[in-house]
Amino acid sequence: MTDSATQVYFDHNATTAVDEAAVAAMLPYFQGNYGNPSSSHAYGLRAHRAIEKAREQVALAVGATPSQVIFTSGGSEANNLFIRGVADSITPATLLVSAVEHPCVLRPSQALAWRTSEKWQLHELAVKETGDVDANAAIAALSRIKPAMVSMMLANNETGVIQPVAAVAEAAAALGIWIHTDAVQAFAKIPVNFAELGVHAMTVSSHKIYGPKGVAALIIDQGLPLKPLIYGGGHENGLRSGTENVPAIVGFGVACELAASRMTKLATHTRILRDQMEQGLLSMGAIIFGEGAQRLPNTTYFALPDIEGDTLVVQLNKAGFAVASGAACSSATPGKSHVLESMQIDPMLARCAVRISFGITNTSQQVTDFLSSIKQIVDQLKRLSAIFGAESTQTITPDQSLTR
Repeated sequence: MTDSATQVYFDHNATTAVDEAAVAAMLPYFQGNYGNPSSSHAYGLRAHRAIEKAREQVALAVGATPSQVIFTSGGSEANNLFIRGVADSITPATLLVSAVEHPCVLRPSQALAWRTSEKWQLHELAVKETGDVDANAAIAALSRIKPAMVSMMLANNETGVIQPVAAVAEAAAALGIWIHTDAVQAFAKIPVNFAELGVHAMTVSSHKIYGPKGVAALIIDQGLPLKPLIYGGGHENGLRSGTENVPAIVGFGVACELAASRMTKLATHTRILRDQMEQGLLSMGAIIFGEGAQRLPNTTYFALPDIEGDTLVVQLNKAGFAVASGAACSSATPGKSHVLESMQIDPMLARCAVRISFGITNTSQQVTDFLSSIKQIVDQLKRLSAIFGAESTQTITPDQSLTR
């Protein structure tokens, strides 16, 4: 296997390398400025000021005010804070989510509906074959179902398909419905503005934008009814108790500042790479999932029919390319994508899915090298299939690897 240090990294939707500027900003808060931000002495005050500066940086990057930024341990916690926090604050009713939400939205939503004592009902919005929610159908569902709250991601982590959040939020606000968007994948890749989207809550995360892992934020409307998941000392305006992870929050703030300054450059750069990649893949007979929808500029989700996605990922890793089969955050159900299932993709084709997601350090030469490597791998796998004959007439699986 190729040493990971020499690999080409094409998995930026899973996580990103921490930017050097963020690392430099974080370092003093591990040792010299290690105070507890709740302490009233000089050490604590320095830590507190660092958090508030980061809060301002996050707010500025997403079109919010600092008082609307609630720091959490990650996007999963922020999404759960909205769903559980609102559900615990209002009369049980109906929750509406899209069928392609991240598991950290779907699972807490399902948990509400499964617990009979909760008296919540869950409805899922179907998506089109291109992976996007039909805005008119979603707006009609708001009037028909009359949910108390809605959660719709801004961009899908697997396909990169962008959802009509602003249109649905406008209709939801007119009906008095609380609406949230998981903007973790969209943030820093396309313009993300809390006020302009018109939602009541929005999740953004640090490690997707060249910041550290273990920190994110829920951006909230001040009128949102919200109870905390974690009770204690009343940190984060009483909505998220626990001593703050000061270094990570500082790094998140710097990453947000960097993201705002280079978003246009990043989008242009990655779109060029994506188009080059997809042109090459299509020439090999690949299917691009979500191709007909508006997508993030950096994401390609494809399948080469009859080539198992997990097999291709393993072989590409050996060739020096880090890619993903499906979503990195859904390892509990490897080989199965609820997103592709919702798009009504044939299960055999869905098993062939591979995701590529570009970042700022990727190059055109890397794409050229990748296309050359994948063609060689596919040719070898097809020869292997012919050798195994009837045993391999269906999708080639990891057990039939090139080393067998």
